[in-house]
Amino acid sequence: MDQRPIISLDMDESLRTALYAAAAWRHMPVDDYIRDVLATAVRMDTDLAAFVQEGVDSADRGELIGQDDMEAWFEARYRSAAAE
Repeated sequence: MDQRPIISLDMDESLRTALYAAAAWRHMPVDDYIRDVLATAVRMDTDLAAFVQEGVDSADRGELIGQDDMEAWFEARYRSAAAE
């Protein structure tokens, strides 16, 4: 497997310090922490895009998502993000 870095990030010192502190808090190497954070963000965005598309498709069929369902979904998403 190719081990060359694929991402180069410029960050200020306060973000770099926070990154290392967060990785240390989780007892993870920084590279592993970044991979986990990126995987979580990608998964959450993918889930959101699918949910939005489901809503668009539903609306196109004349079916609307109720406010309670929408709020429940966002609450579950918030709890999931907070748990990670």
